[in-house]
Amino acid sequence: MPVGPVGTYLVALTARSSWRVGACAALGIASADGIYALVAAVAGSALAPVLEPIVVPLRWVSVAVLLTLAVRGTITAVRRYRAQRLTTIDQELPPSAAKAYVGMLGMTLLSPMTVIYFAALVLGGPDSMAATERAVFVIAAFVASASWQLLLAGGGALLGRALTGQLGRLLTALGSSVVIAVLAVRLVA
Repeated sequence: MPVGPVGTYLVALTARSSWRVGACAALGIASADGIYALVAAVAGSALAPVLEPIVVPLRWVSVAVLLTLAVRGTITAVRRYRAQRLTTIDQELPPSAAKAYVGMLGMTLLSPMTVIYFAALVLGGPDSMAATERAVFVIAAFVASASWQLLLAGGGALLGRALTGQLGRLLTALGSSVVIAVLAVRLVA
């Protein structure tokens, strides 16, 4: 599975905080995916005519938002690195597990890539599904997302142990900004 901007952020969040915070953030992402899967399963065919005309403009908005995040992340990382502050003063306090869950839930619900993905599911999905099939689809989407996001959080926890210094944080931030920018450009390429 590809790692998008939200997944990249999840890895970085877990790397600078803890497995517990990362796991809660991962479940926030999976919850948003489950909500979108539920909307797609329940109202998919009714939403298709509404979503179809806005898919292309939404894709361009997604590109603009993602590139802005990438540039902002790069500028912030370089400024912090140049400031050469002490790690204990410079380091932001990680969010609590509850704030990580709510924050990533909101970020994923507003993520243009997530909206586009589930809009494509709505537009390309079958017009009629039995209630059981809809329930299985929603549960499967949540479980698949949760397992993938928890795997990413685990990777972030491992990276956090290796990348705790100033240079490691700079390289991680720059790397995630590059990944976000590449993913943004691929949306329209």
